[in-house]
Amino acid sequence: MQLRSFLCVVWIASPFALMAQGPRVVSDGKRIAMRESSGMRTDGVATPPVLLDSIAPKAMPFSIAGNDKTISTNSSSSESKERGRALSGQGREKTSGKATEQLLDNNLVKKQALADKTLVAKPLERIWEENDKFKSVPLAGEVDYYGSMNNYMIDYVKKYMTNFSNSLNIVCGRGVSAFEVIDNVLKTYSIPKELKYLAVIESALNKNARSPVGALGYWQFMASTAKLMGLTVNGRRDDRTDLHKSTHAAAKYLTYLYNQLDDWLLVVAAYNSGPRPVLNAIKKTGENDFWAIKKYLPKETQNHVMAFVATATIMERLNHFLLPGLPSNFDWASLNVTKTGVGNERKVAAHPLLSKFSEEEVKKMALVRIKVPLDLEVVCSVLSVDRRQLGKWNYDYFDYLETYKKGNVYNFRIPKDKLDLFIEKKDIIEKASAHISL
Repeated sequence: MQLRSFLCVVWIASPFALMAQGPRVVSDGKRIAMRESSGMRTDGVATPPVLLDSIAPKAMPFSIAGNDKTISTNSSSSESKERGRALSGQGREKTSGKATEQLLDNNLVKKQALADKTLVAKPLERIWEENDKFKSVPLAGEVDYYGSMNNYMIDYVKKYMTNFSNSLNIVCGRGVSAFEVIDNVLKTYSIPKELKYLAVIESALNKNARSPVGALGYWQFMASTAKLMGLTVNGRRDDRTDLHKSTHAAAKYLTYLYNQLDDWLLVVAAYNSGPRPVLNAIKKTGENDFWAIKKYLPKETQNHVMAFVATATIMERLNHFLLPGLPSNFDWASLNVTKTGVGNERKVAAHPLLSKFSEEEVKKMALVRIKVPLDLEVVCSVLSVDRRQLGKWNYDYFDYLETYKKGNVYNFRIPKDKLDLFIEKKDIIEKASAHISL
């Protein structure tokens, strides 16, 4: 009996027993990486690439984020090992009876799919999620949006996936819980779920990612912008490393940018460079299309937008190829989709520097001159007005906040029927907004 126990222990601990386990499978049949990619540095920190139109094969994160910011982390090698152990242990549950049989069946189906390339040689179907507030995020292959630039964008995704599939697989594995939090927050703001991949290219979902100029956290906020979006940043607490709070702040900022620019690629560009370079490029060209203004944007910002589209496309439509890799017969033209004929054709956005309001809106609008910054969340709460409407009407308000100096005046636009209440509550609103001008 003792000899039998000893032999069992030897078998379990042997390399053959580990090999027999094979790749693990989660409930949807997808494999989980057994270990981190060799593309990561030995200290567990990803090296940020400088993404140009011809992509260099470097490690994660995939892009540099804002004002010559390169992502660096404070993770030690021990922390990296812990992440590796957590990743390799994810989803390991005790199974018995029918549960074990189901797990084996899933594994066999997956192996059969990999053996027969014809079963896995297509991208996932594009799921359109439109709402009455925002247009959908344009993924590569959406001919209605990209037009003549579609082949160029698909070629970029092809190179991007060749260089970063292993790293994307690692982020995909360790980002399951983070994506769930981000999805829930974005949904409350009606922001398309694909915007969660902006956090991937900003920080690789590392809350401790810090740029040389001080941007920190999942969404790489500078301290000043973080405070404007309602986060606490001081010596005792920094909400930029809090996933839930920082995602709420990011959703507010993305909403503000969208109200101003009305196009998600321009929003991503402005998130990286700030609104001013994008607006200057629009003013210079008279166009508000990313491809039309691309050459007038900072090179880093151009790369940032391209990296976002590539990451979102891969994670949404090609993620089942991340671990096994693309089949040799993969047809990149299969990414092409169109919304034409279903009533959702892309609309040409109005020039954001021209008149922003309809005659009906102007009739309902009152202008009040303010000399101190006001927190829009406070204004909306006190006046009981819609946050999106207030942001749209004051589309240039963030520029006022960024360049504010004591005594600067801004023509704040509010609903005319709230004017008397605003005058009555102005002192209360200003006191509650005091933190913005600190």
